[in-house]
Amino acid sequence: MTDHAAHQPVRGSSSHPEQSHSGSYGGPVTDSPIAGAQVSDWRRKMSDHIAYALLVYTALQIFVTIGALKAHGGSLLPYFALVILVVAIIPACRRFEARWNGLTDEQAHDPALAPYYRRDRLALWLLAIGLPFALTALFKGLALLFA
Repeated sequence: MTDHAAHQPVRGSSSHPEQSHSGSYGGPVTDSPIAGAQVSDWRRKMSDHIAYALLVYTALQIFVTIGALKAHGGSLLPYFALVILVVAIIPACRRFEARWNGLTDEQAHDPALAPYYRRDRLALWLLAIGLPFALTALFKGLALLFA
């Protein structure tokens, strides 16, 4: 990881962490863990969730989207759906990864980032699970409309 100024989080004057211009979370950094509690590394935890979410997403993409759309015959629509799904998920996952990997070592263990971690984790899983179902419904609707 580099120490360029563009990668350093911008800190506000409020006591709440805020998102910086570079996409990483800046905010108050505690000098010591709260009452001896060990806070996990947010970067590693988010990276693990992204990896598992991509596995779930891929399984859903294969079994739900392609299975549902292939039932309509020899159309190219299932393959178009695959392209759309891949194009949609990769930038989203890269954005999550970049945001959390931009944290300094001190910020990566800051308990004040827990609500932001939970929010991003929920958004990631909603995207990974919801996107295949939403696009399957969309493409099935288009197939019925143009059939």
